[in-house]
Amino acid sequence: MDYLIITAILLAVLMLVMTVIAIIHKKMMVAILASGGVGLFASVLYLLLAAPDVAMTEAAIGSGLTTIIFFYVLNRIRSNDQQKNETAK
Repeated sequence: MDYLIITAILLAVLMLVMTVIAIIHKKMMVAILASGGVGLFASVLYLLLAAPDVAMTEAAIGSGLTTIIFFYVLNRIRSNDQQKNETAK
């Protein structure tokens, strides 16, 4: 039982560290990956707390789908910026 508490505390600390990285980091790709890591650690924590349905949902949406959507939007923004720069020349 003690290992479960220690693991939950470790996961919570890792989630806090990844959250701070996501907020503070200057590169957007690193911030997106850190945000996905928070969702991944949260899904593992939910699994340890005996909530497998919530863990699967968090893994699929929180760390999977949201990260993919963020990268898609970042790619679209960069391509639009490149097109604007080309037309301005």
